[in-house]
Amino acid sequence: MKFTDEQKKQIVKGFVKIFTRISNKEYQIRVWIEGKGPECDDFDDTVNDFFGECDSILENHKEFGITESQYELLVKFRDAFKAFSDDNYFPHEFIESPEWKKIMEMAKDVLKAFNYQTKSE
Repeated sequence: MKFTDEQKKQIVKGFVKIFTRISNKEYQIRVWIEGKGPECDDFDDTVNDFFGECDSILENHKEFGITESQYELLVKFRDAFKAFSDDNYFPHEFIESPEWKKIMEMAKDVLKAFNYQTKSE
């Protein structure tokens, strides 16, 4: 499928937005653990959203305007997140773990690499 440049930008922006969920502990506690909205999301949704987009974007990263350094950061994150999500399912069990803290920090690095601004910034 061929995308216009604007569609590619929107796809990458939507993909990078997933990292806001992975990097934000307050969001995770409020939405994933406590089930408070207005968002309707859980850890499984976030994992599925991430991996549903990840490979097609990485395979075509040049076409999507992703730099080599951004690509390398995404691959590193993907590998770490895959290893983590394969063994961890329940946020209330892992949210305080050093392993999850590392994943959240890596997600913040991705947001910085893509100059992604959250509403609170």
